[in-house]
Amino acid sequence: MHFLPQQLDDYVVAHSENEPDLLQQLTRETYQKILQPRMLSGHYQGRVLSMISKLVNPKNILEIGTYTGYSALCLAEGIQSNGELDTIDINEELVDFQRKYFDKSEYGNQIHQHLGNALEIIPKLNKTFDLVFIDADKPNYVNYFHTIIDKLNVGGIILSDNVLWSGKVIEALKPDDASTKTLLEYNALLKNDPRVETVLLPIRDGLTISRKLPS
Repeated sequence: MHFLPQQLDDYVVAHSENEPDLLQQLTRETYQKILQPRMLSGHYQGRVLSMISKLVNPKNILEIGTYTGYSALCLAEGIQSNGELDTIDINEELVDFQRKYFDKSEYGNQIHQHLGNALEIIPKLNKTFDLVFIDADKPNYVNYFHTIIDKLNVGGIILSDNVLWSGKVIEALKPDDASTKTLLEYNALLKNDPRVETVLLPIRDGLTISRKLPS
């Protein structure tokens, strides 16, 4: 979703960092072979994720929602040399595609794939995280937050994607729209939960940055 006029959006992208060659390859193959390629983070948002990760310089990263691996590779650009990135997805058909690009990158041995339900997998991960990216099924966003908040280190960052949901968050809520209903609850949760401080950025379809505060 683009909220800026196309000409201005083009200017923003043109004056941001270039997309790495490997990610250009991943994008092309995703559009050629994979359903719903618009789910990719894409060039501009990918550079935003990369920059945030470089600023945080996390040891451990958790990603909920891998898709074809684009955002994981962007986040890995800021990881410490001895760090690890755990990424979770429920689609078995994408595992080999993801691994091919992870192994083409310099971060292949640091990226660990997990297949299955994130709400079941996360409690079994015996580590804490400095950076978390939530970009999976929207009706579970609130559940994801409550599952990961105690595994997030103080000062750690949660990035939440699609929080403007094509503008539906300011439209009349349809009774059967579970995704929008949850995103409204989630945005309010991030605003009001005393454990985090939050800023919502109108980047692409909305990206929230939340930082965990000392208790």
